[in-house]
Amino acid sequence: MEQQARADGEVRAAPAAPRRIRVMVADDHQLLQQGLQAVLKHAADMQVVAVATDGEQAVEYFRKTIPDVTLMDLRMPGIGGLAAIASIRAYAPHARIVALSTYAGDALVRSAMAAGARGYLLKSTLADHVLDAIRAVHAGLERWPPPCVMQPAGLPTTELSRRERDVVRLVAAGASNREIGQSLGLTEETVKSYMRTILPKLGANDRAHAVAICIQRGILNMWDLP
Repeated sequence: MEQQARADGEVRAAPAAPRRIRVMVADDHQLLQQGLQAVLKHAADMQVVAVATDGEQAVEYFRKTIPDVTLMDLRMPGIGGLAAIASIRAYAPHARIVALSTYAGDALVRSAMAAGARGYLLKSTLADHVLDAIRAVHAGLERWPPPCVMQPAGLPTTELSRRERDVVRLVAAGASNREIGQSLGLTEETVKSYMRTILPKLGANDRAHAVAICIQRGILNMWDLP
């Protein structure tokens, strides 16, 4: 340990340098990985301790390194970001995770927070906000307020039931009412009844509009569609 000499000749230990925030990056896009690592490298109070490229790796590397803060992409191969967050929080209930996404839908934000994320960042805002988010979450803030992530203007926030989401997902895949009924074990008339309920819940004019709203809000994820 370094020592400092005082004017009276007494030697005392120099104060220890503050411990840096240990960060894991989980994202399958190489350019984004490299960009985040470059940003974090220039932050004197942070260091990258692991980089994962899919959900399974994220869980594995978390257990190996126990980072202070994890940046978790929600769209990754394998189990995906939401499941990886839930798995990490089951292993380490106090894990601090910031979800990363291209999408700002209110339903996706709620899903990430319900899985255990403490913050949510749009990838388009990373350059401006990622360091603030890491420091805030590391400091113990339970819900870091994500800038620019909000309910799209003019859209209702009514939740769809699990069965209603299943119906809309099949609508998005181009299935007819009969095909949806066959897939879900419902009658064609029941499927029509679901659609009559779904449209006003979403404030949608028709089936195509309902799908567009669900994608915009994050109820449907574009990467899950055929």
